[in-house]
Amino acid sequence: MCIRDRCCKARRGKPRYARAMHARVLRYLDEVVRRGSIRKAAEHLHVAPTAVNRQILDLEAELGTPLFERIHKRLRLTPTGEMVLAHVRATLREHAALRERIAELQGARSGEITVAATTGLAGSLLPSLVHEFRQRHPGIVVRIIDLPLSDIAAAVEGGDADLGLAYDLSERPALRALATSEWQIGAIVPPRHALARQSSVLLSECIGHPLILPAPPLSIRSLLDEAFARNAIEVTPVAESTSMALIQRLVMLGEGIALLNPLDVMEERSRNALVFVPLRDAHLRRQTLVLTGRARGQLSAAGELMAQSIGQALARLFAGGR
Repeated sequence: MCIRDRCCKARRGKPRYARAMHARVLRYLDEVVRRGSIRKAAEHLHVAPTAVNRQILDLEAELGTPLFERIHKRLRLTPTGEMVLAHVRATLREHAALRERIAELQGARSGEITVAATTGLAGSLLPSLVHEFRQRHPGIVVRIIDLPLSDIAAAVEGGDADLGLAYDLSERPALRALATSEWQIGAIVPPRHALARQSSVLLSECIGHPLILPAPPLSIRSLLDEAFARNAIEVTPVAESTSMALIQRLVMLGEGIALLNPLDVMEERSRNALVFVPLRDAHLRRQTLVLTGRARGQLSAAGELMAQSIGQALARLFAGGR
């Protein structure tokens, strides 16, 4: 019995299209077109001709229209069949490419990856991320280059870096965000400081203490200055710096308190050397941390692994309230 003759019977038990268009019917339809008959397709696929015929009948029943017409003992696609075949072959190509990509990632044992990041992130967040990555992928060389915020996007866009990691990166058509997360700013104090016992503080509560602030070139400073202005707070810091390490050290020495986000002092907090107390001011915007790559082209296997590793680590840290 040919496809056309059995199509009406198949329509009585119409399956869902999403279930019909699975891998088997995709292969069967493609082979029928390539071989010109169900019998030849079945021989090539090493299945019974009735199995091939049944799959195509089910698909025709679901679509409500024949996909083939018989011309001189050969099957020829109808206009609907041509459209379905284009979808089938595109799906098969995408599936094959996906399998190759997964195999490439699973088999990645060597390679190199360059990440451009701000100095603060290079010194605070990235050491633990690189260590974790290297434990899983010891054959991959990781290069970290610390650059000013204004140069990170250009480094990725120009190919000097595979990935860029920075706060508040401006959008560019040539780049795409691979992962983003928003981080609350807070007061950084020694463990025995009076503010360390509070669950959160206001900016106004910090003004009574000597302030050690990030210098204006850092993106976090513009967020702080905006919040100071909205709250009509005048600030004269006792120290300013673009160096997170210097700011942290001054806080630990008791020179004052700092205003940073939790990732800036991740290692110090893990050692209980510093305490992060969130600021709850409504007008204080959070810092947006962005992992970026080039919009065109694919990352190497090593690059994909690093991007996944950073994205997963940031998700864990964010979920843990760190």
